[in-house]
Amino acid sequence: MKKQTKLFVVMTLTLSLILSIAGCSGTDSSSSKKKSNGLTANGLAGDFEIQYFVGGYGDAWWKDTIEQFQKLHPDLTIKQSAGPKINDQMKPRWIQGNPPDVVYIDGSGSNPRQMMDDHQLLDVTDWIKDAKNIDGEKLIDLMITEPEVYSGKTYTIPLVFGAYGNFYDQAFFDKNGWSVPQDYSSFLALSEKIKAAGISPYIHPGVYPEYIHGGFLFPAIISANGDHGEILKEMGDLKAGIFKSEPVMKALNQLSEISKLGYIDQASPAINHTDSQMLFLQHKAAFIPNGLWLESEMKNDTPADFKFGYIPSLTQSKGGKLIAIPYSTTLAIAKKAKNPEAAKAFIQFVFKKKNALNWAEKTGALMNVKTDLDSSEASPVAKTAMKFYNSDHTLVAPVVVFNSDVEKVMKDATIALTVGKIKPEEWAERVEAAAAKARK
Repeated sequence: MKKQTKLFVVMTLTLSLILSIAGCSGTDSSSSKKKSNGLTANGLAGDFEIQYFVGGYGDAWWKDTIEQFQKLHPDLTIKQSAGPKINDQMKPRWIQGNPPDVVYIDGSGSNPRQMMDDHQLLDVTDWIKDAKNIDGEKLIDLMITEPEVYSGKTYTIPLVFGAYGNFYDQAFFDKNGWSVPQDYSSFLALSEKIKAAGISPYIHPGVYPEYIHGGFLFPAIISANGDHGEILKEMGDLKAGIFKSEPVMKALNQLSEISKLGYIDQASPAINHTDSQMLFLQHKAAFIPNGLWLESEMKNDTPADFKFGYIPSLTQSKGGKLIAIPYSTTLAIAKKAKNPEAAKAFIQFVFKKKNALNWAEKTGALMNVKTDLDSSEASPVAKTAMKFYNSDHTLVAPVVVFNSDVEKVMKDATIALTVGKIKPEEWAERVEAAAAKARK
């Protein structure tokens, strides 16, 4: 009886040891794969976290895209950190050095330039040059606007593409026999007719001067610079003397001119974007500078017979290119990402044309991918805008983020110029002084 007991104990211990050794190897365990972030023999694995802001674009596209990416990489454990307040909620983790892997930089509480200054983002300069989407197309070749270069490096990748431009009611223009101006001279001539009809030619939200910057002043600067967009980068880099340069002064004089001629609606300086948009929809003004979100934002207030028209710029010389001033929200990889390989793969997956079409249909906006929207369910404005951006006759300017202090001075000076409180020379003096202070 004792011998049998001893034999049983020995067999039990032996079996336990064998099972323990097998368990430690774990070569076929999916859970063990997920403990080590990065690439395995079977593809991407491990934990992978995506942070994205949920605002006007919603989250339907994100959920759909992430679901498709998950199917391609079943060994990834994907966490979505999202919501309208996600930037504030995640800020402590960024500060503590425990960020997500990928971040969509948009919404309140986000600032891409500050994140670059704080060294929170991964340098993707070399990677993005040759990165391809899963269809084998180079990302750079697909993009409408290329990534911003910051101190010679690339840290963010523009995902959403939009551009300021000038909107009008095509049906109203047809009714009045007005032709859409193709240059600054014809814009002045038409504005005189519009004013004579008792309508303001141009209205803008003075509370948000970036609208008139994007729709009027910045295109005018680039046009005056021989259709070369580099001058906008030089402004963003606060190059000494740039705000007093000849192209800037010419553009400022154009803005001053339409103010003196009474072509800017007098309500503009004190109103916000929705007020100016309502007046525009009521035909109190013929043109409004705005972004591509206008049609979607005002869909509940737009008259049934209103037909949105869009042209990027009105300030070019005869025969000059149309100028589109882009705005973008970007994707970036955290410098301290725990799964950078999955982060890169996700960005490569995102930038496929099918996802761009899906974005246009789900959000009414454009993704930063050159594609044909004619057969899609994108809005008429989005389709018209994409045709402009794909045209050789349109110059899409670089995306530029200004120093916040300089931008504040510039905005204030622009509004003062539009109401005749200052002259172009004083605008240049104010902004150049602010730039000099920021450079120090």
